[in-house]
Amino acid sequence: MAEKANLKITGMSCAACATKIEKGLKSLDGVLDANVNLAVEKATVIYDPDKINICDIEKKIEDIGYGVIKDKVELALMGMSCASCAAKIEKTLKNLPGVSNASVNFAAETAIVEYDSNEIDTEKMIKAIKDIGYDAKEKTGVGIDTEKEIKEREINTLRKLVIYSAILTVPLVISMVLRMFKISGGILDNPWLQVFLSSPVQFIVGFRYYKGAWNNLKNMTANMDTLVAMGTSAAYFYSLYNVFTKPSHEIHNYLYFEASAVIITLVTLGKLLEAIAKGKTSEAIKNLMGLQAKTARVIRDGQELDIPIEEVKVGDIVVVRPGEKIPVDGKIVEGSSTIDESMITGESIPVEKGVGDEVIGATINKTGTFKFEATKVGKDTVLSQIIKMVEDAQGSKAPIQQIADKISGIFVPTVIAIAATTFLIWYFGYGDFNAGIINAVSVLVIACPCALGLAVPTSVMVGTGKGAENGILIKGGEHLQRAGKITAIVFDKTGTITKGEPEVTDIVTFGDFTEDEILKIAGIAEKNSEHPLGQAIVNKAKEKFKILEDPEKFEAVPGYGICITINEKEFYIGNRRLMDRQNIDITSIEDKVEELELQGKTAMILASHDRVYGIIAVADTVKSDSAKAIQKLQAMGIEVYMITGDNKRTAEAIAKQVGIKNVLAEVLPEHKALEIMKLQKMGKVVAMVGDGINDAPALATADVGIAIGTGTDVAIETSDITLLSGNLMGIVTAIKLSKATMRNIYQNLFWAFVYNTIGIPFAAMGLLTPAIAGGAMAFSSVSVVTNALRLRRFKV
Repeated sequence: MAEKANLKITGMSCAACATKIEKGLKSLDGVLDANVNLAVEKATVIYDPDKINICDIEKKIEDIGYGVIKDKVELALMGMSCASCAAKIEKTLKNLPGVSNASVNFAAETAIVEYDSNEIDTEKMIKAIKDIGYDAKEKTGVGIDTEKEIKEREINTLRKLVIYSAILTVPLVISMVLRMFKISGGILDNPWLQVFLSSPVQFIVGFRYYKGAWNNLKNMTANMDTLVAMGTSAAYFYSLYNVFTKPSHEIHNYLYFEASAVIITLVTLGKLLEAIAKGKTSEAIKNLMGLQAKTARVIRDGQELDIPIEEVKVGDIVVVRPGEKIPVDGKIVEGSSTIDESMITGESIPVEKGVGDEVIGATINKTGTFKFEATKVGKDTVLSQIIKMVEDAQGSKAPIQQIADKISGIFVPTVIAIAATTFLIWYFGYGDFNAGIINAVSVLVIACPCALGLAVPTSVMVGTGKGAENGILIKGGEHLQRAGKITAIVFDKTGTITKGEPEVTDIVTFGDFTEDEILKIAGIAEKNSEHPLGQAIVNKAKEKFKILEDPEKFEAVPGYGICITINEKEFYIGNRRLMDRQNIDITSIEDKVEELELQGKTAMILASHDRVYGIIAVADTVKSDSAKAIQKLQAMGIEVYMITGDNKRTAEAIAKQVGIKNVLAEVLPEHKALEIMKLQKMGKVVAMVGDGINDAPALATADVGIAIGTGTDVAIETSDITLLSGNLMGIVTAIKLSKATMRNIYQNLFWAFVYNTIGIPFAAMGLLTPAIAGGAMAFSSVSVVTNALRLRRFKV
């Protein structure tokens, strides 16, 4: 039976985009019909679920070069104890109908689920998680205070359990140590006192492990709780059996109450230290949240009122005085000032702002008093969006995590098998039941896969957080991992290498029109243009003429120029390609055009069907950091390319200023993605850096799409990494951060694997007591998280 799905599409700019997506969807086997609506940016797809699923349909849209907005929810998870728990929850969520993807982060204790709200809701996901023995709740903009409160509550609970457990365990350890030196422990050696001391540790402090093991048993799975519960129960109940059956003069050789108690105490201590350390991995989120103003001064009914920031509404007029934080995003309606935007953009120089300029919440007003109209509040502000993006990134998985996930999935059953084999060898091979039990317990305890589960996500959390602190938004662990593998970077020219604020530098006439007339016609032609070069002409024309009328007819030809009609006369303004297309002879002006282009200027020709009237030259200045960033990238062994729609001479003049030798000139907007694909076919890992709508397909096609934060929302939405300040040195930082994070991950995985590989044989051979195995297991988890935290010292 056919099913229908409604998908939200991003990246469409014209009817051709909608037609392309529609055609692509209809070509899929199993898709019965598809309709793409450009106005509402949605695709309605009727499909046969036996032949194709939603994931395949979404992938097809993404392969064509567009994005699919998926319903997404973030769940806070409770009750996980190791990587196996995370793997089990993730598998359960992925198997739910309507869920296209699920990523469970053990370190962050969160699940990010992409789903179709027509098929499933959050309540059903939470119920599925509860059915397998865990708990969950939706994260809905939890504030920093609430988040901190939850984490502190968990830490306090664990701290109390550790203290309680340690108090009861210490006498048992003292008795064991004294016996090792053949010294009587007096009452501490009393077996019933040891039962009395160890039982609360085993069943009260250890209840969390029994609960987890039982939930796993019900679902025919196993995790760290299973290993701890099995190991400590074997030691405890074997000792309890011996209390009843062994003669009093030799009973102390068969009591291991201290082993089970020490294991539980140390594992719980490890969980406490882990919780404290994991709290530090999200330091970046806390710092970002701490930037928010707490109150806002708004004008209501003619009075200035101080209200909580949560109560500010869109349209409110907000007053900001010198030294105060701007509470929300908005547009200045009265006054002017300089504003420190460094906490958002990373740029240290305060920015001049006046009436009509936009201001960003959490930035600091330095000098003047001004009023602004609130345009974005709550979760819609720039800061809130940044926080959400960083949270999503920290909850995502790097591809290398798949290795750890696969190993974790088979690790626990394998360890149980090794422990069983250890017992059988010692019992039947050496006839030593006592050694068999204790060595099997050591194997079970030392092999807990906690360190394995924490190795990747903790590093990703710290790495993405460190990026955010430096004005670099990395949207996920996969992009963080891939950035370090980049071998070629393609830069868009205008607004990326250059400032994107060009000015008219030359107006050349050829007889029929004056300079002013040429400027006016060009201004009318470019009036509705979004391109920076067109805007430069419009700004110059408005300075001269104030008002520019609309053309009678207007046609934009992307990559070529513009055709307009004024007073029933047709004009063309654009590059050589436009003139060739219209069969206009420009031989007589070629020398002048070349002269301007060799100066790094873009020359636009104004003509009608039978003659050329003039040339308008526009120049854009190179950003101060471009040459330095490009030099650093080349020094790292990365090939650098510049891509532009400009002619080859102008492009090479700009490229020469910044030290780029590889120039892709005269590339139409729709062909930029094809140029990226050509480089990829040569075996290069390609990054695309751009800021405009016409860069979006190329950003989506590249292995790593890097958007300039000062650019368009579409470019930022399509990219994998966003540089908030527009400073190209951020790319160098992002690549270095990626490599530092991956080194850190490899270190974590190495020690997690080596630890278990070495520890298990030693435990099986009887070279580790259960107590030492428990301590080593707890230490391994803490050491992995501590190593990940070293990334916080990363410097640009």
